[in-house]
Amino acid sequence: MNDRTSASVHDESAEPNTEPTDEEIFGAHEGGKLSIAPTTPLTRPRDLSIAYTPGVAKVSRAIATDETLTGHYTWTRQLVAVVSDGTAVLGLGDIGPRASLPVMEGKSALFKSFAGLDSMPLVLDTTDVDEIVETLVRLRPSFGAVNLEDVAAPRCFELERRLIEALDCPVMHDDQHGTAVVTLAALRNACKVTGRELSSLRVVISGAGAAGVACAEILDTAGVGEIVVVDSRGVIHSERDNLTPIKAELAERTNARGVTGGLTEALSGADVLIGVSAGQIPEELVGTMAEGAIVFALSNPDPEIHPSVAGRHASVVATGRSDFPNQINNVLAFPGIFKGALQAGSRMISDRMKVAAAEAIAEVASDELAADRIVPSPLDPRVAPEVTEAVVKAAREDGVATA
Repeated sequence: MNDRTSASVHDESAEPNTEPTDEEIFGAHEGGKLSIAPTTPLTRPRDLSIAYTPGVAKVSRAIATDETLTGHYTWTRQLVAVVSDGTAVLGLGDIGPRASLPVMEGKSALFKSFAGLDSMPLVLDTTDVDEIVETLVRLRPSFGAVNLEDVAAPRCFELERRLIEALDCPVMHDDQHGTAVVTLAALRNACKVTGRELSSLRVVISGAGAAGVACAEILDTAGVGEIVVVDSRGVIHSERDNLTPIKAELAERTNARGVTGGLTEALSGADVLIGVSAGQIPEELVGTMAEGAIVFALSNPDPEIHPSVAGRHASVVATGRSDFPNQINNVLAFPGIFKGALQAGSRMISDRMKVAAAEAIAEVASDELAADRIVPSPLDPRVAPEVTEAVVKAAREDGVATA
C-alpha cells in the first residue's frame, strides 16, 4: 500500500537540524513547488494515438455511457482539490488567496510525498460561502475529494457542512480535523505514559476556533471523561450569553460539571491542557493542574506556554513545532485519511474513520513510546500506510465505503 518514493521521505536524523536561509526558502519556491507529468509514454505516434486522439475517444464514450468509470479511467480517484480562500493562513491571518497559494502548493506536495495522491491547489477569490459551494459543485467532475485549508472560523464550520451535503465525495477541513486526529493520537499515548485512561481525564481546551471545536468533538466521541472549553470570554457553558450556534452546541456536549469563570477555574486539578489559541497561559495556572499533567501547547509559532516552562509541572508536553519533542503535525493524519477515503470509495469522512486514523497513528509510536515520543515523526514512512488501512476498514464498518 505504500507507494511513496524513498527519495520523497527519509529519516531527518541523517541531516543537521539547521535553520534554512531566506535564499534557500525563496529559491525552493521559485516557479512553484508542483508540476504535472504524464503517466504514460508519449514518444511514438502510436503512443499519441493511444493517449490522445483517436484512442481517447473510446474511453470518453465509455464514460459517457457509464459515469462510474470516471474514477477508473481518469486521475479523479486519486485527485484531491486543496481549497482555500486565504482567510486564516498559518499564523498570518487573512492574507488573501494569492498569498495563500504557496501554502496550498506545499499541501499538495505533502499529499504526493506521503500518500502518493495527486492534488490541485484551488484558491478562490471570494469569502462568500454560497459562492464557494457553487464553485466546487460545478467543478465536482474534476476531482475526487476536497481538502479545505486555512478558512477562518466560524465560516469554516458552515462551509464544511454545506460542502458535505452538496458533494458526493470526501470533504474535510484539515485545520479542524487533522489537528483533532493527531491530538487524539497523542493523548492516547500520553495516557499510557502517565498511567491514565481516556475515560477518567479532565481535559481543558483553550481556544474555540476551528481546531478547538474539532478537538472537543473527537475527544467526546473517543470517550474522554470531562471536557471544558475556554474561549477569549471564559469557560463555555450553557448559561453564558451570546454563544454562537457552534459554541451553544459545545456547551451542550461538554462541561458536565457546569464550570464557570476562566482558565483559572478550568485548569485547577485538570489532567490535560490543550492549547489551540494565540493566548499565552501563565506558568502559575499550569502549576495548579493535577500531578503528572499533560500539556499540549499547539499554537504556532509561539506556544501558549514554552515547553521548558510547562515541563516544570507536566509529565508530558507537546507543541506544534518541529524543534521541540512531540510535534502535533497534521501531516501525520491527512494524507492517509484522504487516501483511505478515496481507496474505500467513501462519499464522506465519518467520525469512526477519524478515530481509526488516530488509533493507527498512536499505534505506530507504541514500540518506542516515551514521554518525549508520544507520536511518530512526521517523516516516519509507516504512518500513511497504517492510517490508510485503518480508514478503509473503518469506512467499510461504517457502511460508507463503495469499493
